[in-house]
Amino acid sequence: MSAQTLGAPTVTRTVARGTDSDRLRRSGKAWLFIAPFGLFYLAFLLGPSLYMFVASFFDTSIVKTGLGNFIGLENYTTLLSSSDFWASMWHTLQFTLYTVPPLVVLSFVFAVLANRMQRGQVFWRMAFFTPFILPSAAISLIWVFIFTADTGLWATVQKWFGSDAPTPVLATPSLAMVGIAVATVWWTIGFNFILYLAGLQDIPRELYEAAAIDGATPWQQIRHLTIPLLSRTTTLVLLLQIIASLKIFDQVYLMTNGGPGTSTETALVFITKTGFTDYRIGAAAAASFLLFVVIVVIALVRQIVERAQQKGA
Repeated sequence: MSAQTLGAPTVTRTVARGTDSDRLRRSGKAWLFIAPFGLFYLAFLLGPSLYMFVASFFDTSIVKTGLGNFIGLENYTTLLSSSDFWASMWHTLQFTLYTVPPLVVLSFVFAVLANRMQRGQVFWRMAFFTPFILPSAAISLIWVFIFTADTGLWATVQKWFGSDAPTPVLATPSLAMVGIAVATVWWTIGFNFILYLAGLQDIPRELYEAAAIDGATPWQQIRHLTIPLLSRTTTLVLLLQIIASLKIFDQVYLMTNGGPGTSTETALVFITKTGFTDYRIGAAAAASFLLFVVIVVIALVRQIVERAQQKGA
């Protein structure tokens, strides 16, 4: 037996030890890069979330130190029997129903139209996405100006059509949520538009050419090719949009502050007023946890639907 054969296991073990040490060194560097994010994640998300859950079982108040007295499920039972809490949840659902369908359907339609254009796609991407990068305060100010009674742009349009007393949208309980929804659709449609456009550009052109050769009309191509191939993009857009709508706060707080009366008081506005106006941090924490449970359930449903789609494919 040659010396080379005798030394082979030793060389193999040496190489293996060297490979393991390289892996440990690389993983150590990876953890070092992740550490800053991990610290911020722990300090500003996990930590406050844990404190919120614990505080929901106490009569915690902003005007006294510590968690306060342990009261068990009293915060939850009080909320679940509160008409104001259920009204805020209904307003949140109402806003979701007003915004999710148009944000999904219109963004899909505009993306399909832009994708079929031979020229000007860059312009339309910028035109749709530019409002999305503006801060919520700027968007709210723009639309408060548009909906200003008597002097706003919407009031001027109503006067053009012969209305002597233009309807103040944000001051009318039955219309205020519609006004906020319109502002939100204009503001955020660009994000969904970009997602759909990216999905459309991943679909091979050959599929549409083959369908056209077989005599498929543009509508048939959209119905039998585009919509099925974008099903995963649609479920993602739906999930992101529903969660964003359930967490609506900025536009409501800045445009109406929950008014007129409480006609636009959504869940997060109710939580904010409970915690920082009524000083009931424990009750606000309980309401936050209930909203968190609703969002988690929706995310789990989306995961189940996506897995079912994958199995079906």
